[in-house]
Amino acid sequence: MMKLYRPVNEECGLADWGKPEDIGAVTIEGDVRVAGRFDLGSPQSEVFGGVFVATRGQYRAVYAFHEHATLLSGRLELTDETTGHTISYGPGDSWIIAKGTPVLWTIVTDRISKSYVAATRDI
Repeated sequence: MMKLYRPVNEECGLADWGKPEDIGAVTIEGDVRVAGRFDLGSPQSEVFGGVFVATRGQYRAVYAFHEHATLLSGRLELTDETTGHTISYGPGDSWIIAKGTPVLWTIVTDRISKSYVAATRDI
């Protein structure tokens, strides 16, 4: 399987996932809404991935998986709450987050979208 991610097709087939609390996170500020789709596996798989979308606001998530992601649209800041280190991201920027890392998401544009691959297996 091969999947192309472009702004024109990133929105196709997204499911409404609700609020951050519906995916195991905690809303800190704003009326954040999340949506996404799985293009590879599912969260019950050892490896899964797809597209994730979130609206403006702030939420905290402790990662239940290792993730590599690339921001497709929007701007955000990710803060590793273990170290206090914050990095700002724009379209085309990528990151790797290790399983168990507490991350504060601050979405500074109306919405962001990312493509990602996640692994639940310990490395």
